[in-house]
Amino acid sequence: MLIMNYYEVLPRDPGYQPDKALAYSSKEELMVGRIVLIELKHKELLGVVVNKVPRPVFKVKEIISSFPELPPLPGTSIKLLRWIHNYYPGPMGAVIQQLTPKNILHSEDQVKTESVKPKIDQLPTLTPEQLTVLKAINKPGPYLLHGDTGSGKTRVYIDLAIRALKDNRSALILTPEISLTSQLAADFRKIFGERVLVIHSKLTPKERYLVWSQILYSRHPLVVLGPRSALFSPFSTLGLVVVDEAHEDAYKQEQTPHYSAIRVASTLASIHGATFLIGSGTPSINDYYLAEQKNIPILRMRKLAIDQKDSETNITVVDLTDHSETTRHPYLSNTLLKAIEKTLKNKEQVLLFLNRRGTARVVYCENCGWKSVCPRCDIPLIYHGDSHTMQCHTCGFSQAVITTCPVCHQEEIVFKGMGTKAIADAIEKLYPQAMVKRFDTDNKKADRFEQQYDSVKVGKVDIIIGTQTLVKGLDLPKLGLIGVIVAETGLYFPDFTASEGTYQLLSQVIGRVGRGHRKGNAIIQTYDPNNPIVVSAIKRDWEAFYKTELEERRKFVFPPFCYLLKLTCRRATQSSAITATKKFVDTLTDLGLKIQILGPAPSFYEKIRGKYQWQVVVKSRDRSELLKVIKHLPSGWSYDIDPVNLL
Repeated sequence: MLIMNYYEVLPRDPGYQPDKALAYSSKEELMVGRIVLIELKHKELLGVVVNKVPRPVFKVKEIISSFPELPPLPGTSIKLLRWIHNYYPGPMGAVIQQLTPKNILHSEDQVKTESVKPKIDQLPTLTPEQLTVLKAINKPGPYLLHGDTGSGKTRVYIDLAIRALKDNRSALILTPEISLTSQLAADFRKIFGERVLVIHSKLTPKERYLVWSQILYSRHPLVVLGPRSALFSPFSTLGLVVVDEAHEDAYKQEQTPHYSAIRVASTLASIHGATFLIGSGTPSINDYYLAEQKNIPILRMRKLAIDQKDSETNITVVDLTDHSETTRHPYLSNTLLKAIEKTLKNKEQVLLFLNRRGTARVVYCENCGWKSVCPRCDIPLIYHGDSHTMQCHTCGFSQAVITTCPVCHQEEIVFKGMGTKAIADAIEKLYPQAMVKRFDTDNKKADRFEQQYDSVKVGKVDIIIGTQTLVKGLDLPKLGLIGVIVAETGLYFPDFTASEGTYQLLSQVIGRVGRGHRKGNAIIQTYDPNNPIVVSAIKRDWEAFYKTELEERRKFVFPPFCYLLKLTCRRATQSSAITATKKFVDTLTDLGLKIQILGPAPSFYEKIRGKYQWQVVVKSRDRSELLKVIKHLPSGWSYDIDPVNLL
């Protein structure tokens, strides 16, 4: 007699909304963690077995296939899955999507990873500060490494990875951006060779699957690098989890599930009994305060890892309100241009930073005042000179540039403001003999920084122009000059994190030079040279900034002194969005929860893709109260728990 087995399976489908698994039958015994093929609503989907159950009282479908050649997901992955579902409530299908590949390929496509001894002789000598830090990290658990730019945090990560591999355990090193994986992979492969695997969303589905399956199949410990999605790789045993550049907003997932990679990484390390290290030159206010309150060791490195006499950085502040500085170009001061010329003459590289894409920020009619805005989002269209189009950076809407005003029909169209493309065009005209490259999210795949990293590092590019993707942890030996086009662009966002983000970004930009390879120069252009945030960043006075900012957060009750929940309502009309948000605020008030409600108010971008967005912000000192709010959320609403900002 054939005995049937019954299992709960979670489907890999972001559209699967319930928070419970589905029951299926199978003729074979299956382990928890087994990836299977199931039918759901006439579609064949991958799923994960999460539990064996008694025979249901209702009729169930049979599992189509169980991929017997594929090992089940480790029990640690299932534990992480269950924790995420409880901590970041949301559709289980979206969570399973993080843990499993899109498709299962044939076994002959597998690539085996061989065990190779680390090439320790390739490593530079540890500095006294690095030795002190490594001595302090003497057991599993959390640590915060506050290491100034250039102090050699990566060298510490490598030594800790060597320790993990000696214990026959893998190491996971997270980076905030895919563009940083090339540099980090090069550093680690010098020591660990082919044991280093890189996994991220820009890989093709087949490439991603091959890396994922190597991790699942490997009998030897590995070093895995990648952005936040690498957290969900199928590790059997982890000895080290590192979050590098931990202050970056990119570690927060903006889609469901809205997880913080730092929080998930901490839990993953705890599940494995691994060392967990948060590394940053400018730690976040939240992380630092939490470390202080929980007595988590805070390890400090201040000195350059490469100690050379010519490694200091000369910083010059240029006041852009002084019109005598802008006689050659409205946004490139005479001081900056002279510094560029001198740097190029010395055969060194220049990096120009501006956190704005495009050619012109505003297109308007000088006669009647009409402005070009996105018809779906009601925000200014950005002019892109290379394609001669006006584009919306929120929804992607694009249209050809107009030369006649659609309101007054006059040919008085003006292009104002600046973006990276405008700066690149100006620099190419000023320095036609220089090799100029622009890097931002407008780049096509072949032109992205991770694809061009090797040529940039060896000096084939003379002038590098870009946004914040360029300044996160990069170490360019030939870089001699940093130019910040406008220092305070981020300060004017109406958000409680504006000061922190500006301080961190400026500090990170300045830290790209003077790293021990050569003498560095930084030209900081600003319309507000006496702004305390700008001054603190230039002086690298993190302690003073932290103390001041923490008091501001305490005074106005923002994280780390409360938890936040951002609720967003989208409706076809503005009036319906206002009515719906007011109605839900009344509902929340009647619940009697221990919360503070801010709003309703229009979202920072009130209109997106033709829909109006209004939001409600909920504060509480008890995070569980916010989870109760989520359970009462009406349809047509979205939420973000623990948001990194409220924009």
